[in-house]
Amino acid sequence: MGKEMMSWTVSDAVDYKGSPADKSKTGGWVPAALILGIEIVERLSTMGIAVNLVTYLGGTMHLPSSTSANIVTDFMGTSFLLCLLGGFLADSFLGRYKTIAIFALIQTLGTGMLTLAVSLPQLRPPPCHRHDVNCQPAKGSQMGILYMALYLIALGTGGLKSSVSGFGTDQFDEKDDKEKAQMAYFFNRFFFFISIGTLTAVTVLVYIQDEVGRSWAYGVCSVCMLIAILIFLLGTKKYRYKKSSGSPIVHIFQVIFAAIRKRKMDLPYDVGMLYETTNSEATRIQHTQEFRVLDKAAIVAEGDFEDQYGSCSAPNPWKLSTVTRVEEVKMMARLLPVWATTIIFWTTYAQMITFSVEQASTMERSIGSFQIPAGSLTVFFVAAILITLAVYDRIIMPLWKKWKGKPGFSSLQRISIGLVFSIIGMAAAALAEQKRLTVAKSMGRHSSSTNLPISVFFLIPQFFLVGAGEAFIYTGQLDFFITQSPKGMKTMSTGLFLTTLSLGFFISSFLVSVIKKVTGSNGTNEGWLADNINNGRLDLFYWLLAVLGVINFVIYLICAMWYKPRKAKSAIQMENAHTKNAAEEKC
Repeated sequence: MGKEMMSWTVSDAVDYKGSPADKSKTGGWVPAALILGIEIVERLSTMGIAVNLVTYLGGTMHLPSSTSANIVTDFMGTSFLLCLLGGFLADSFLGRYKTIAIFALIQTLGTGMLTLAVSLPQLRPPPCHRHDVNCQPAKGSQMGILYMALYLIALGTGGLKSSVSGFGTDQFDEKDDKEKAQMAYFFNRFFFFISIGTLTAVTVLVYIQDEVGRSWAYGVCSVCMLIAILIFLLGTKKYRYKKSSGSPIVHIFQVIFAAIRKRKMDLPYDVGMLYETTNSEATRIQHTQEFRVLDKAAIVAEGDFEDQYGSCSAPNPWKLSTVTRVEEVKMMARLLPVWATTIIFWTTYAQMITFSVEQASTMERSIGSFQIPAGSLTVFFVAAILITLAVYDRIIMPLWKKWKGKPGFSSLQRISIGLVFSIIGMAAAALAEQKRLTVAKSMGRHSSSTNLPISVFFLIPQFFLVGAGEAFIYTGQLDFFITQSPKGMKTMSTGLFLTTLSLGFFISSFLVSVIKKVTGSNGTNEGWLADNINNGRLDLFYWLLAVLGVINFVIYLICAMWYKPRKAKSAIQMENAHTKNAAEEKC
């Protein structure tokens, strides 16, 4: 009877009352779908704002092109960077459920404030053509309200992204074959549904912004998020909650600080003398020779142990770490070269929602009597992602398996393909911009026309190529960082993956500022990134990104050849490494 009862509960999860989670009453597809709903709305709001924000900053707030682009990339970069904060709070204090609820409310507050910012005439400058001599840009106070709204949204996005996918997978028991299969299905559909959210954002929501009004569009985002929160809260009694073993960031710092503290000590000749709490091959990670300086964290020294409960001494984790914990940090360190060489892709990606949208705003976008919103050109970007995923899943994988006997490309191969697509995409963008500038020049060097007689569909190749690249690099990065990281640090490694997006946006802002300063140093508005892109040389900026992409790709190949993928056996060996407490083992 006891075994039968145990089979109906999940060993590492509890219900909302704190009792062992009953499989018949908690978890499964319905709660996971409620969680997925809040992520779809988050994607709808964030992307709906980001892909069309540059046209609002230029057309309504009268800001220069480079400034507008940097505001968008800084906003997106901060959103992804704050995933680390959200993950830390979820792992250390709040748990995933509370983190999702709190940060969803913060994002709702941000979209509500943004609705107010675009609605009130007092919060924007008087209407005029942005390139007129007497056209005044937005004041500091007006931009201050806008910044506050955007960064509240960024904070909410960061908190949500850090926990939604993890809390969704918490609803399935990995030890149950049936539920494990359901979890795999959940993962497969997760990226698909957020892509649908993005597709809706760049079509329906952007259309509402341009044709009905931004206040209506952002108001829709606020209402949708409120509804999603209510639906999410309705599932409280149905969710499974898993306790965290602590923040991986803290564990990493503990190893580093312990190693620094013992930096002058000599490593023993026999690695068996380093501190470890178990000899079981199933739970420990074998010592490696790389990054040996970190091994000093596992040297046992006087004062490393502290008395507990009078008769039991336990190691101070800031002074002494196990070999397994040290090896986990080494595993994370080995990921860093690949991590660093994937950042440039997201710098390329940033151009698709900034300068490429501004290019589109100057071109002929009519299909009959219908005017395509400039921000909606990113629909080709999302379509490329969905088409590429379908082709890879249905055609490439079966053929590759038949030819090589492997179920598709490895994660490192997918990343390399994504990098190549981004390089070709930037070259295509440069050629399209050369064509657009030729038309602009034929109409007069200082033409400010927003309807140059050149079809916006010349931009499709750059959107499609970079979109196809994202399909490969996003799935490749996610697979690489999850499968090659320690089991107890998978949340941390996902956050590490998301920081590549963040840094890619920030590097874009940095490059734009540098290029603006260097090429426009003659004291005029001319330069590669002129305030009026018809007077600039955006094509040269795209060629620069293509060249940087080639250099980065060569470095990536060197890093990929240096990296030795971890065997599947290691994942089994690590399965329980983080769940065992060193003090308990010693006692």
